[in-house]
Amino acid sequence: LYIITMKNKIIVINGPNLNLLGEREKEKYGSVSLKDIKIDCIKHAKSCDIEVEFVQSNIEGELVNIIQDSRSKFSGIIINAAGYTHTSVSIFDALSIVKIPIIELHITNIYNREDFRHKSLISKVASGIICGFGVKGYIMSIDAMKDILNK
Repeated sequence: LYIITMKNKIIVINGPNLNLLGEREKEKYGSVSLKDIKIDCIKHAKSCDIEVEFVQSNIEGELVNIIQDSRSKFSGIIINAAGYTHTSVSIFDALSIVKIPIIELHITNIYNREDFRHKSLISKVASGIICGFGVKGYIMSIDAMKDILNK
C-alpha cells in the first residue's frame, strides 16, 4: 500500500478534436483512440508511482478552467492543446499562472507542418516539448514529468 501525494499527481489535458483520434487523419495521427491513449497513460503512470487525471475538451474556456484548477491539485501538467497551441492567449495566460511544471505535447511534429503551426504560444511557459513521436509521446511525457518531479 502506498499513499499518493500531490507530488506524484499529474494531469494530462487534451484540446480540440483530439476526441476524434483514431477516426481523423489517420495518416497523421494514427488509428489509436484517445480512450486507448488514456488507458495506456493511466497504466504507465501507475507503474511510475504517479496518479494521472486525463481530460479532453473542445472548449477553450473549459480548458482554461481546468488549468486554473490544476495549480492546487496537481504537481505537473502535460498539455496537448491541439489547435489552441497556436492561437490561444487565454490558455497561455492560464498556464503562466500555474507554478508547476508543464510539458507541451504534440502527436505530430508541428515544425514540419503548415507554417501557422510552427508558432506555439505554450512553449514559452513549458518546461519541455515533446512532438513528432506519435501517440508514444504521451508515455514519453509521463516519463519526462517523472524526471522533473524527482529532481
